[in-house]
Amino acid sequence: MGSRTVVADVADELARRVATGEYRPGELMPSVRQVADEFGMNRATAQLILGRLESYGFVEARRGKGFTIRDVRVEGGMDVYRHLFRFSITAPAVAAEMFTDIVEVERGIVGEALLAYTAGEKVLDPAELAAAVDELEAMARHAVPDHARIIAAEIALVRKLLGVLEMSMQRAVLNSIADMVVEVPEAVAAYFAVAPDLHVLVWRALLAVWDAESAPSEAQLALFGDLFALYHEKVIARFGQLVGETPVHTVPLSSAV
Repeated sequence: MGSRTVVADVADELARRVATGEYRPGELMPSVRQVADEFGMNRATAQLILGRLESYGFVEARRGKGFTIRDVRVEGGMDVYRHLFRFSITAPAVAAEMFTDIVEVERGIVGEALLAYTAGEKVLDPAELAAAVDELEAMARHAVPDHARIIAAEIALVRKLLGVLEMSMQRAVLNSIADMVVEVPEAVAAYFAVAPDLHVLVWRALLAVWDAESAPSEAQLALFGDLFALYHEKVIARFGQLVGETPVHTVPLSSAV
């Protein structure tokens, strides 16, 4: 096993201990000597490992004291949160709580973008949008759908809408959320708690609304909001099942249709 693999593997193990609360904020990380002794390596390699944890934003080097564990949930930005979510996957309750937060933020951004574009002036080429949905459908109908690729295609569609709506901050956050999700296979799978075809049907329905002469009725908008919320509820529940957390009770999506 090469030294790079050792550095990555041990850094990930120590990061997992921080993410799952085994190491507490404000405490000192094990010293270079302690890491070297525990994992049977030289101190230079142990120093590299602790440096990697610092690059994750999980620890802070303090002169004369070593590395102190940061309260990453309070102090960390989006990039730190990405690492935190990835390393928390072995602690089902922690991972499920974080994924719920991720989904709720994503739902807010995407829902706002879809409804804002529905209510506003349609400036994107309808043919371009239709072609993108056609491509999405082709991916969804594949014998073995590539879920990560479908998510990327949907993110690209929403990114277009956020661009024309001049919602640049929301677009940046959505990009970060996409990075978090695609790094965790259970998160990717959870977004397909229902068949990939449903993703296509939603976009087809939106295209029909955008092509219509009149704006959607309040009843149509309410139905869309309800279905959108129920879909994300199933996504959260599916993630809980995949990581071993007790699933929450949800209303079957089909019952709302």
